[in-house]
Amino acid sequence: TGIASAMRQLNPNTRVITVEPATAAPMAAAFAAGRPVDIEYRPSFVEGAGGRALLTPMWERAHQLIADACAITPEQTAAAIQMLAARLCVIAEGAGALALAAALAGRGGGGRVVCVVSGGNIGNDRLASLLLGKIPT
Repeated sequence: TGIASAMRQLNPNTRVITVEPATAAPMAAAFAAGRPVDIEYRPSFVEGAGGRALLTPMWERAHQLIADACAITPEQTAAAIQMLAARLCVIAEGAGALALAAALAGRGGGGRVVCVVSGGNIGNDRLASLLLGKIPT
């Protein structure tokens, strides 16, 4: 929420969209329902984002700063990791590739899109599997 707040201060028209893995997307579910709700959680290779639940205090703060939240499938995330590696020589973990995956899926809201790509904390075996087109569990 710190980045969202800073971006909105620089340009109040900036739309901040948060991205979670579809297997663990409590923020996306809260935006759809207008309040925190229970979700079905399934672990995936996208370990650094999403979660089992959204705490009410986080919702109260986040929904004022964030325009929307979206959930991205493991397959979409894997495709973003593959693209980052093949085209840009950037190695990103699953959570780090979520923003690009959302943009590629057309979830950027139109106009100019900025993706924060971070996190290279991915094991060689997992990365090799993803680059070969396999979705790790």
